[in-house]
Amino acid sequence: MPRLADLAELVRAPAALSVPGDVVAGAAAAGALGRRTPALAAASVLLYWAGMAANDWADRRLDAVERPERPIPSGRVTPGAALGLAAGLTAAGVALATAAGGRRAATVAVPLAAAVWGYDLAAKSTAAGPAVMAACRGLDVLLGATGGRALRAVPAAVTVAAHTWTVTALSRREVTGADAALPLRTLAGTALVAAGAAVRPRPDRAALPALLAGWYAARYGAAQARAAADPRADRVRAAVGAGITGLPALQGALTARAGAGLLGLAVAAAAPLGGRLARRISPT
Repeated sequence: MPRLADLAELVRAPAALSVPGDVVAGAAAAGALGRRTPALAAASVLLYWAGMAANDWADRRLDAVERPERPIPSGRVTPGAALGLAAGLTAAGVALATAAGGRRAATVAVPLAAAVWGYDLAAKSTAAGPAVMAACRGLDVLLGATGGRALRAVPAAVTVAAHTWTVTALSRREVTGADAALPLRTLAGTALVAAGAAVRPRPDRAALPALLAGWYAARYGAAQARAAADPRADRVRAAVGAGITGLPALQGALTARAGAGLLGLAVAAAAPLGGRLARRISPT
């Protein structure tokens, strides 16, 4: 039996701190914050962990060359155990979402699960990879919105999806390194994402969303700027990590933009916590 620590490394456990904020931001935008929100957030975490386990199962031969220290190639977790864990977490995530949110939640959770597996098994190494991963995060935001006016959550879903596209585009070069143009392009995207998150229909309540969006931009943008100046693999990998652990600040800005300021602060608080935990278990 694999150790719990090995399974935590397999699913990049600390990176899950970047997940509940998707659901919270979607629920806040749709006016659907309520008792079902924590359960939907937990379901999204299960689906995220499933995706991480399925990713390592699908990449086990490549990781044997590029990342032999990962749980599967190092022999600490067998391929069968990783695949079984991914399948079990997927079933549990969809079941929990359905139990919490009924048919409306299921109509989002099932395509979300399909997109996660589609990315891991087919799209990851193709030109469509960043778009598919962006769709996963966008659907995750809409999962939180299923109990309310879901159309109102579309801007938040597009914002999180755009951020995810930048992280995924960078992640494709975290082993080999990149040319300076890539982090410059993703940095421009980050600036647009932050600007969109800071905009609020009521200017008298714009301070907190702008503050959190600025924090997100500074945190993630600085790492991308360093990668642009020196785009070797470790700098690109650090930028990917900053994009993952810094996402809660963006989610917090979106939540605050929807009028839930204190909750937005609580969501954003996961960013520094995720950064500290990432020093022990890599989120990438």
